[in-house]
This record gives sequence, C-alpha cells and structure tokens, in this order.
Amino acid sequence: MITDVTAAAAPLSRRLFLEKLASVGGSALLMAGMSALGFGIESAMAAPPNLSGGRGKKIVILGGGMAGLTAAYEMSNAGYDVTLLEARSFAGGRSQTARKGFTLTELGGEKQTCTFDDVLYINHGPWRIPYHHQSLLHYTRKFGVPLEIFVNDNDHSYIYFERGSGPLAGKAIRKQEVAADLRGKAAEMLAKCVQQGALDQQLTGGDKEMFLSYLRREGYLTAKDFQYVGTDGRGFEVNPGAGLNPGKEAAPYGMLDVLHSGAWRTLGSVAGFEQQRTMFQPVGGMDRIPAALARNIKPGIIRYSCKVEKVAQDADKVEVFYVDGQGQRRSVTADYCLAAIPLSVLRNIDLACSDKFKQAITGVSYALVGKIGLQMKRRFWEENHHIYGGHIYTDNPEIGSITLPSTGYQSQKGVLLGYYQFGANAAKVSAMTPAQRQAFAAAAGQKIMPEYADSVESSFSVAWHRVEHNLGGWAQWSDEGRKTAYPTLLEPDGRIYLAGEHLSYLTGWQAGAVESAWQQIAKIHQRAQAA
Repeated sequence: MITDVTAAAAPLSRRLFLEKLASVGGSALLMAGMSALGFGIESAMAAPPNLSGGRGKKIVILGGGMAGLTAAYEMSNAGYDVTLLEARSFAGGRSQTARKGFTLTELGGEKQTCTFDDVLYINHGPWRIPYHHQSLLHYTRKFGVPLEIFVNDNDHSYIYFERGSGPLAGKAIRKQEVAADLRGKAAEMLAKCVQQGALDQQLTGGDKEMFLSYLRREGYLTAKDFQYVGTDGRGFEVNPGAGLNPGKEAAPYGMLDVLHSGAWRTLGSVAGFEQQRTMFQPVGGMDRIPAALARNIKPGIIRYSCKVEKVAQDADKVEVFYVDGQGQRRSVTADYCLAAIPLSVLRNIDLACSDKFKQAITGVSYALVGKIGLQMKRRFWEENHHIYGGHIYTDNPEIGSITLPSTGYQSQKGVLLGYYQFGANAAKVSAMTPAQRQAFAAAAGQKIMPEYADSVESSFSVAWHRVEHNLGGWAQWSDEGRKTAYPTLLEPDGRIYLAGEHLSYLTGWQAGAVESAWQQIAKIHQRAQAA
C-alpha cells in the first residue's frame, strides 16, 4: 500500500520510490510519478522559444525531419540565414505516409511502390498523438492541420492468444468479455473478504459500506449477495431486437479459463500516460504535419536530395560537404550547424568534433521496428465483426498487434496495420521480401477472422532498421547512456549542435523532436546574441 511507503522510517531514494509506484499501480502510475518529479515522458513545452532580434547569422541544418523543419521555420522567421539539407526528395524524416505512388527501397531490398487505391494510406512511421504533446499540437493548430480521433482502445475488438492453455487459448474473444469477467470475479472475491471482516483494520463504519458499494458497481455484482453473474456490457449471445426478442446475454467465462489463456495481460484499469484510449491523428495522413511546416518555410531554404558526407569546423565557422541530387559535390559554410538527423546515421558521417562527442554519438542503440499496411477489398471487420477502429491483441511477437483504421468508416475498402513488431522479431520478418511479408501477415490474421487472407489486395511494408536515412525506428537509451553520453550530446561541440527525438525523454514521439529543436535553437540564439 502507498501508506507503507510514506510511513517508512528511512527516506526513500527517487529510484526506489518509482519502483514502488510501479509495483502498486503499474506503468500508468510510474509515468505519473516520473512526470511529477520532472523527468517523465510528457510533453514539457507548449510554445517555441522567443528568438526575437536574430542578427542574420548563418545556420546550416542537417535533416528535414520534424526537428530540422521546426528549427528551420523558427530560426528563419527570426532573421537567421538558414540552409536545410535533406537527403530525401521530401520533408518529414520518419513522419511518413504511404499512399498511391509512394516508393521505398530498403537497404539490400527491392523497390516498393505503394499501389493502394486513391484516398487510402498507411502511416508507417508515427501514427498517433497524445493530447499532452502540446508542442506538436502547436503546429497543427498554427498551420490548420485538421485532426481526428485515433481509436487506441476498443472494447469490442478481439484478443487472440495462442500460447496460453485452457478452452480460450487459440480462440478470438472480445476484450469487453475478458474485462467484465475478470473484474467481476475479482470484485466478488474482494467483496466476500470485506464481508467476512478481512479488511476491518483498513475499513471501519461507513467506509466499509462505501467500499462494498464501489465493488458492487465496479464488478456488476448482485445487490443482495454480491455475486458476479455476468453483465450486458460484456455482450450478447443473441442481440436484443424488435417484437418479442429480448436478447440472450452470453454466459461469463470461468475466471481460471481467462487467467490460463493469458488474455488478462491486455487489461489495465486506466489507460497508460502515453497511450490513452483515444488519441489524435491528422486527417489524411501523418505526413500532413511536416508538409505544412515545409510549406511555411521560406522558399529556397530547404535543399532536397542532398546527402551530407562531411562536417568540418574551426574557431570561426562550420562547413558542410554534401552531394546534391545531380551527383555534384558541394559545400555550404555557416556560423553554426544543427545536426537533426538520427545518431544511427550521424555516426557514419565524417564529423569534426571531439573524441568525447564522437563516443557519445555511439552511446545509444536504435529500435528494430517493422510495420505493414494491408489494403482489404472490403471492411469485413466492420461488416461482419462490428469493430470500428482499435487494436486486435495477439501473443505472437512476430505480429504484435493488428490495428483497424480509425477513418473511412463504412466505406468499401480500408487499410489496416497487419503487424507492428520489434526487436529480433522485426529483424526476422524484415529478411522477407515484401510479397512474403504480405503472405506472412495474411496468414496470421486468418487465424483470427476467416475473411482476412482472401480480402488482402495489396500491401506496403517497412523495416525501419533497413531504411538508409534512419537505420532504426527511434533511440533506445540505456540508464548508463542517459548518465554519460546523453548530457554530452545536449551541449554543442564547438559550433555543432544536435537535435532530434533522441535528445529528449520523448524518444519515438514527434513531440520529442520538436521540443529538442526548440531547446537547441534557444541555445544557438543565446550564443549568437552574445557574439
């Protein structure tokens, strides 16, 4: 109990306190505690720094992802002479959307061209936005990028766990059924303990009655004897209808059957701090955000298809050498350089910096991540299974979760996310050809919904660790790396500054890139003003 923490005789270390929070309330309470102590993952900034009085100093920015675009927009508007070099032919970095005509060639792989129908797409990079990422939402609001709800949790979606035991293993069951039955039986058991006096030391008088009232409501227990016998919220075997059809409620699963299946692992009494039940997504695709930023940056600042090879510096200037889209070697000289590209890529560039800085750049690993979008000829998950958005949870780590689109409801076709995999499982599947990945994902989904495999029309997949200008999904700092390498990279090495999601506690989120850029351009501005 938390009272045990506050009553301890010896003072708690911050680390031990967080460990106790996690043991009591899981990840949601842990994240809240981290935020309260000032080093959580929430978005900490809501507006860019004031850069008024820019003196026309020259800035060269490497990378046109969210960090680079943010820096270019803010600094050019403040009067700085900005040049942004982007290796791709488009802006956004990992903030990408695959729609008809979009192409991708992974390292060592074949060229993929998206053949989805018009208006259909998949966000194969970032694809959801928490409400508290106000830094990113600052730009969607500023540039009028419309948002819609991303359904991040759906009670009517399926849980399909194969690796458990008992009659529910290998069976698609509804999340609402699992939630109702486990919470109902748990509330019933706890109510019996209360009635038998097991909690009399903690609950006295009216508190005991109030707690029993809570358990009755929480677990849908009978009014008289506190029994869980099911609830209409878990679903019907026969739905109620007109005339003489009152419907037939489905019988609850046995508690031990649910426990042995493993399906309970998908439950949480409240949503995680970074994974709310409803989140945001831009209407039409995630790339709408970087596209809006790029449109609002002054013409001529962004130079596309420019691959950086070397960054040199001395006491007075920095010079960046690159190859342009025509294969010509060129260079640009500036007062300061902001490298806003992944460290996984930066470590392969000839960078004139201290040994300590170079070593720090190698101090972080990058996530192996794979995604696939499957275009389906009809929206059978809506028509036949009545699921509108949300995730289908599996215990197959080579698939992870399947996600149904939160847009285009009741239209003919749709694109769902066929897998979202990490680590060794992502590496394994990434060795497949795009056609093999499609067949693999179709076979996995077929186990859950019988219409799945026959409905697949086309696909588009990505293994982010095999994408040349990313070499990974996002930064994964170890505790040791946060203590040693991370602080080094937050500060400039000579005239070279770094920015990106990797220099935040919001790794893997676009808000981390935005806020990192805000922090670093404020440092550059302060230095330029002093100079």
